[in-house]
Amino acid sequence: MEDKKEQVEIDKKDLDEETLFVVSQTFKALGDPTRIRILNLLFHKEFSVNRIAETLHLRQSTVSHQLRFLKNLRLVKYRREGTTLYYSHDDEHVMNMLKQTIEHACHN
Repeated sequence: MEDKKEQVEIDKKDLDEETLFVVSQTFKALGDPTRIRILNLLFHKEFSVNRIAETLHLRQSTVSHQLRFLKNLRLVKYRREGTTLYYSHDDEHVMNMLKQTIEHACHN
């Protein structure tokens, strides 16, 4: 009887397909050095695509591509001012996880 009860508890802890997909895509986003650099920059304040490219010494097309990926995961958001888009982070949980991971990596 105990085995059945234990199996029911394990089944309740299993993740649905959508949750698994979102989690894996989030880790995929955090597994790319360029995206980490962009998110780290956006942790402090919002930036335009051009300013991100200048600050991180990246091509504008590279930054735009990475921001599109991050936006699709709702990790960044933007606001429009005239013809300029300003990006900022959009998920405090992921940003805190990134910050803690960076602190862990620097803790030697």
